[in-house]
Amino acid sequence: MITRLKTRQRIINTSLQLFNQLGERSVSTNHIAAHLEISPGNLYYHFPNKQAIISELFNEFEALILGFLRPPEGRLPDVNDKRDYLKQLLNAIWQYRFLYRDIEYFLHSDADLAVRYRYFSMQCLFQGQAVFAGFVQAGILDMTPQQIESLTVNAWIILTSWVSFLCATRERSDLLSEQAVKRGIYQLLMLESGFVTAPYRCAVDELLNEYYVPLQNTLDVQ
Repeated sequence: MITRLKTRQRIINTSLQLFNQLGERSVSTNHIAAHLEISPGNLYYHFPNKQAIISELFNEFEALILGFLRPPEGRLPDVNDKRDYLKQLLNAIWQYRFLYRDIEYFLHSDADLAVRYRYFSMQCLFQGQAVFAGFVQAGILDMTPQQIESLTVNAWIILTSWVSFLCATRERSDLLSEQAVKRGIYQLLMLESGFVTAPYRCAVDELLNEYYVPLQNTLDVQ
């Protein structure tokens, strides 16, 4: 049983690596098996098809995001919490960037995944609103409930479309860099910049400087 679990996890880890590097549609189960130096039959013993691997990777991504996208327990959030949210968002999107290279294709080709993704999106939107509301309660942001709702939707649109935007504007999407993804976090932070209260302006400006990546380092532009 230990060997089986080890092989299963190796398949998951290698698939994630190949999907991120080459794009999911360029990688077959035979490619994954060859990369692992195992037989296709061995791979199919653990996963009946590539979609099952994608489903497992989405499970990991979903658990990762929902695990930290919530207000802190028993206290109000501070600027360090904001830094932690941004860092974890960047790490999650970079680690599972293949999911958002062609999310519409995944959802169109797998009805079960589409249902799960819709539910996941709603959870993220609800929890995202709770996070922003916490920053308002802490006095870091000054926003109405309607503004919180709109900002959360806009933030979600940026987070879920940034990777595909990068791939569409680059000649070599396989050369996508973590720095380019980092610029997406900066774009998200800019959305709330106008709502930051005066006492926290300097601290948030430091975060903006930390996540800023020049456009020429992000897109294929001169």
